[in-house]
Amino acid sequence: MKDFLHAVRSGFYRLLEVILVISMVVMFVLVFLNVMLRIFFNTGIDFAEEIPRFAFIWMTFVGAVIGMNKHTHLGVDMVVAALPVFGRKVCWGISQVIMTVCSLYMLYGTWMQHEIIASNASPVLQLSMLWVYGVSYLTGTAITIICLSNIVRLLLGQVDESELIDVQEEGMEEAHEIEKEMAEHASHGGNKA
Repeated sequence: MKDFLHAVRSGFYRLLEVILVISMVVMFVLVFLNVMLRIFFNTGIDFAEEIPRFAFIWMTFVGAVIGMNKHTHLGVDMVVAALPVFGRKVCWGISQVIMTVCSLYMLYGTWMQHEIIASNASPVLQLSMLWVYGVSYLTGTAITIICLSNIVRLLLGQVDESELIDVQEEGMEEAHEIEKEMAEHASHGGNKA
């Protein structure tokens, strides 16, 4: 059962990454095509202005879920890094609760505006705006589930100390791994002497 849940979770995040890539490709291709048509032929494609905006919204919301899963959101860790492990756990738990409340508000707000969003149509394609802004249902639900599972893991004592600081500086992950390996090597070398 655990392997099945892990496979479903991995498949879900893989699907989100595919959606993210498709959104970026659609944005790039349509904007580039429209710019070239305007420069060389003094014309353009109407939907090539609308679809990239919608793809950007999806890319942002789906990227937020992926970032939440991979702990790659921006943050300041100066205060938290100075705290002992218990203080880090308390701060991490508080941040998970705050993010849960915010994502639940996102779901609630989308639900309250569902009829308005669904009845509005985009100007060019006449596409229901629910296809655009409905992505907040996905984002709100996914982030709520991630945060609630983090809170449960924290209460069960299953959160690793390295997870307590959600900020990861670019390129620092490799440096921390090398530092850890050097410390292990030094401790093994000291034991032999």
